[in-house]
Amino acid sequence: MRAGAKSITIWALPLAVLALSAAIFRFDLGAAATRLSGLEFDLYQTVKPRAYEDVSGGMHVRALAIDPAALARYGNWPWGSDKLKLLTDRLRQAGASVVVFGFALDSADPASPQRFAAELPQTSDTAAVRESLQGMMSSDEAFAASFKATSVVTGYALTGDGGDDSAPVKQAIAADGAKDPYGKVPKFDYATRALPLFEAESAGTGALNLVPDRDGVLRSMPLLFRLNGVLVPSLDLDAMRLVEGKIAVHGTEASIPAFDGAAYIASISAGSLLVPTRRDGAITLWFAREAGPRRFDASRLLDAAHLPDLRHSIVIIGPPGDVVATAAGRKSIADIHAEALENMLSGQSLSESAGYLPQLVFLMVAGAAMLLTLVRFGVLWAGAFALVAIAAAQGFGWLMFANSRLLIDTASPSLALGLGWLGGLAARGANIANARTTLRRSFAGLLPGSMLDRIARDPSLLKLGGETRAVTCLCCGLRHYGELSESFRDDPSDFTRMQNTVFAPLIAAVLEHGGAVGHIGGDGFTAFWNAPLDDAEHAIHACDAAQHMTVALASVNEQLAQERRFDGTAFAPVEVGIGIATGPAITGGLSAEGRTSYSVTGDCMLLATRTQALSEQYGPAIVVSDGTRKAAERGYAFLEVDFIAAGAREEPVKLYAILGNPLVRASPKFRALATFHDHIFESIRSQQWEKARDLIDQCRKFSGASQKLYDLQLARVAWFQKNPPGSDWDGAFRPILK
Repeated sequence: MRAGAKSITIWALPLAVLALSAAIFRFDLGAAATRLSGLEFDLYQTVKPRAYEDVSGGMHVRALAIDPAALARYGNWPWGSDKLKLLTDRLRQAGASVVVFGFALDSADPASPQRFAAELPQTSDTAAVRESLQGMMSSDEAFAASFKATSVVTGYALTGDGGDDSAPVKQAIAADGAKDPYGKVPKFDYATRALPLFEAESAGTGALNLVPDRDGVLRSMPLLFRLNGVLVPSLDLDAMRLVEGKIAVHGTEASIPAFDGAAYIASISAGSLLVPTRRDGAITLWFAREAGPRRFDASRLLDAAHLPDLRHSIVIIGPPGDVVATAAGRKSIADIHAEALENMLSGQSLSESAGYLPQLVFLMVAGAAMLLTLVRFGVLWAGAFALVAIAAAQGFGWLMFANSRLLIDTASPSLALGLGWLGGLAARGANIANARTTLRRSFAGLLPGSMLDRIARDPSLLKLGGETRAVTCLCCGLRHYGELSESFRDDPSDFTRMQNTVFAPLIAAVLEHGGAVGHIGGDGFTAFWNAPLDDAEHAIHACDAAQHMTVALASVNEQLAQERRFDGTAFAPVEVGIGIATGPAITGGLSAEGRTSYSVTGDCMLLATRTQALSEQYGPAIVVSDGTRKAAERGYAFLEVDFIAAGAREEPVKLYAILGNPLVRASPKFRALATFHDHIFESIRSQQWEKARDLIDQCRKFSGASQKLYDLQLARVAWFQKNPPGSDWDGAFRPILK
């Protein structure tokens, strides 16, 4: 895969994800941003709710609960005007300053005398009764008359599907600042109003509407509405007017019109009390943790002998059973209105960051930095950056809430940034999968799976252009290959199956120990380590693979012997010779016809091949060069077997057989054998032929000694005795004995 294509793929998908997330966040598609930020803000309030204060700004706020005891005594809800009048009278007697009805008083009392009079027959016999009934004061009129003794606030429900097209405003709402800042104020066409006699006697009227967020959770309280273009107050704002004074709306111009939009409401005042608001004229509620003193039961109030002390109190009466989902859980309507009044009176409502510009700026800056990190340093560093940025955003959001009561939506841009990183991760995974597929197609069975994965993650590791590296090469070949193939002359398919049976576990051992397979032929194969990827222990790993190959071959021979016993054919165990050499080599690859090969060329590979060919005359299956022995000495027990000109040049090399692991090397038997063995070669190099013969005889007696090796050395001693070397002899044997 080309680098350019890789980079485009890496940044294109996360960029698209970031752009889509920004659009969803900006336009709140599917209420996703509202739900996400709502969860974040709800968590803030759960962790740090408002501390409840019984006295807020010199005025108590109380919520009257229509409790089961009151319902049992005075009947099911809704109550008639006579019972509501009794409730109002008791509140006046208890000293309540303002009484707020949190439900619509839009139905006449069905038990009024006038209704009974209307139902009587229109006859002369009933005329006196009807006249008497019509002259009586109705419970509705009595209830309305009770409003004069205290300040009562009644409400109306704003709707969009029928009702009155206007509603009473007890006092005009003043305005200053920007012209027409009401663009975001909720709009309605109709109102379901209270009965006219209730509205006429009310000290205040306001809209009853609660406006939850798009996820159905109520987190704010509108203070203003527009009814057919006329500005009307909410129930709570008009109650504030009765307590504090005249209402005024303070607008401001957009700071950046292209982003902020038109003018908007900055705050609302009631007398000297200034309440900062959202742009739509609502306040974001900060719910209290415990508000026990706020609530009291109607049954307690209706018991005239035990009236509560409600002096300097605003009392909200809510319908029983009606609860609303809020940021602090489900609350009654009376409690919600009480929370709104407490927030305003104590100046403890929450503020929300203006618009979406700060969040988009954060997302753009952090997203661009993450994309740059992704392209230049990779997925993990980009993920670390995204994690730090998200943690910083979340920490900043919490600090703003905890210290300044400011709500900033950090959840939406944080999630968008996280999704952008996941997009980069997905693109990276797709790149790796594609690269892995290409590599497996080119190097199937030739490179270890772990090496293919590393190259797939970083294709630059596969340097096909060529380089010189220190490598360890291994050559494995079948001994007596010609004789073996001749024995299968009448069954070529069985011969091929035998080759696969032998070589499959040997090649698997190479791959398992991090080697790369080079040439594969009918009589053997080559392998190499430390190319194309670095392997600091390449010599030891090559020896490990060779050791496992001999173990695997033993199992193969058992399998083949059992198969031959079944078909009655004589079977001679398969033998392999393994030569290993360590040294510099030229590594590189060739690409043609959509396939790529990788090879190692140089004296190192030639020496491994030559050593494998010579290994049979020494006896042990694994023979290594002096370079391999030096690099892997701490991991294996080596025994010198030859000093011979076996490489591509005339320089002689020492060859060693692997006899075991470090435990073998530390054993007394091996140390004794190695001592005598070293003396054999010292005697040969010093041309002490008879001493060499004696030492060979001694070594033959050691357990595990290779008789073929000592036969070879005796033959060489005899040859040297007949052909004495010159005075400048270096101790190496050059003519190869067959």
